[in-house]
Order: sequence, then structure tokens, then C-alpha cells
Amino acid sequence: MKTNISQLQPDKLSDSQLTDLLFKNLEDDNEVGDVIFVPGSSKAVIYRLPKAIQLYNEGRAKKILFSGGVIWEGTNFTEAQLLKQRAIELGIPEEDILTEDLSLHTKENVLASLLILDRAFELHNIKRIIVVTTRYHMRRTLLNLKTFMPNWIHYSICAVDDNTTKATNWFENPYGRKRVEMEANKIIKYVTQGSIMDELIDLSEC
Repeated sequence: MKTNISQLQPDKLSDSQLTDLLFKNLEDDNEVGDVIFVPGSSKAVIYRLPKAIQLYNEGRAKKILFSGGVIWEGTNFTEAQLLKQRAIELGIPEEDILTEDLSLHTKENVLASLLILDRAFELHNIKRIIVVTTRYHMRRTLLNLKTFMPNWIHYSICAVDDNTTKATNWFENPYGRKRVEMEANKIIKYVTQGSIMDELIDLSEC
């Protein structure tokens, strides 16, 4: 069945419907873009960075934008700074790396990146952004991009899996379940309150 996210009630969704909300119809179209966008997280260097580097080396985009201003315990650097340092160590030229290190959450990743992208490209020149984030986080990232970025920009979805929050195993462990349920709650909450755009979702019947 197809329904708007705004019509969903988090506590009424089955496991299969939660899986559909977070994971369904989020596939890479293999298009070439202008920039690879990587929002930060506590483990972005482990899970998101390798995919971004792979895409860069494959020629999917000539620039990478690392976004994230959170400083996690055990380091003195922001998410974006850590990603940039490691990317350079792995062979990405510094001149091809853009960083945004003020944002503290997904919405701010997008908002704070607007100025960085405008200064680097001028926004009217950007046609496609390659989006790299963990798979369970992709839906909310895309909704924020579609809400706050110019409407002529298209997106290629390049999701990566962590170990415990895959579409095929999140329901098998308490940590994966907690993350999926929290993420679904966030998406529905932000859509319902008008913070991000609504979207039609294809959900299983049960």
C-alpha cells in the first residue's frame, strides 16, 4: 500500500513496515554527479568514508564534501576534520575535499553545506549530488536534502550498511531494533511537524 509518511503512527508499524520505511526503494542509479556528500557520525570514518573514496576513485564526482561539527569522545577533531584527515591519508587530494564543520545533526548537515557548495560551485551549477550515508539514515538524509536544497538538484543514493542495522538483520538484536525504531520516530515526527517534506511511501500490508 502507498501512504504518506505524515499518516503513519510509529507504534503501529510492523517490522516489515519499519523496514520499508527506512530501507525500501533506496538504490544507486549509478549516475555521475558534481559532489559526493558525506554527513558525519561517530563511525563515519569506518562505514561511510570507504564508500565515498570508492565513488571518487570510480569517477562518480570530482569533489567530496564532508559535513559534521560534532566532536566525539576520544578526539579533539570534528567529524568533518576526521573524515578529511583520513581521506587524505588514503590518497584523496586535499584540493578535492570540501568540509563543513558547524552542523550538529542531519538537518544542519544540509543547511550548513549550502554555503560551502555555493562558494565551491555556485548552487545553480550543481545538477546532482551523490549521497553517502548508512542505509538506515538515508531516508531522513534525502528528505532533508529535498526540503532545503534547490529543487533542480537530483540525488544518487549510495547507502552503506553497518553491522547491526541492515534491512535483513536489524530486528535480530536490541541495538539494531532501537536504532531503527528511533529513526522511524524521527522521520515521522519531523514530517508531521513540517520540518521536512512529506513523501509517499510504499509499505507492506502487515
